[in-house]
Amino acid sequence: MKSLKDKWSLVTGASRGVGSHVSQGLAQLGSNVVLHSRELSHTRTLAAKLEGLGVKVVTVSAELSDQAQVDAMLDAALRQAGQIDILYNNAAIMTPWRENPWAIPAEDFRKSFEVNVISLARICHRLVPPMLARKWGRVINVTSGIMNEPNLTAYAISKAAVDKFVRDFVPLLAGSGVQMNLLDPGWLRTDLGGPKAPNDPSSVIPGALVPALLDDGESGRLFRAQDYAGLSLPQALEKALLK
Repeated sequence: MKSLKDKWSLVTGASRGVGSHVSQGLAQLGSNVVLHSRELSHTRTLAAKLEGLGVKVVTVSAELSDQAQVDAMLDAALRQAGQIDILYNNAAIMTPWRENPWAIPAEDFRKSFEVNVISLARICHRLVPPMLARKWGRVINVTSGIMNEPNLTAYAISKAAVDKFVRDFVPLLAGSGVQMNLLDPGWLRTDLGGPKAPNDPSSVIPGALVPALLDDGESGRLFRAQDYAGLSLPQALEKALLK
């Protein structure tokens, strides 16, 4: 199994759910991890657990609706880690279900795009150029399979924008050693997915790790974590290579 020893990964929204499971999976593969959450205290327990696996851990905080905090968070991450080799843009907000989809307030769209799109893009813009200079990097931007839900359209179209962002960068990244792809975790029983979702958050592993480990030179792919549920990581990687 490929090791990520001496790599540094940044996981946004690491305190629970998908972010927590991804962070643990990366640490088990030897990666040092930068854990982001809104408050440093939210990742304290997780940080101690990962340090017990023998990797280095840095904790950073930021409210992703505030671009000044995003910049400060990146400054802190780079100051302490030195560089970021693997980026999981996992953090996102879900806007409220609106009974009348024709009356969704503009603020729903503003909040959703600020966190789910603008901050994601800003983080990529800061961290990808150094990856290109080093000729190696992995960027995994978390998207959603949500569709036919006009009551949640502010959230849904923000994720469609993430898809477009990733796919527009495919020609620029070709042959660079940097791969940027999309991850759909599936409908999970998280704060975002709600208690009625069919899948446990742990089911994102091993699928969520696949785009960090593949070395096929491809960007713009969509990885659905649930397609790999129940497989070992080697099996998941083999399946991903078969496409």
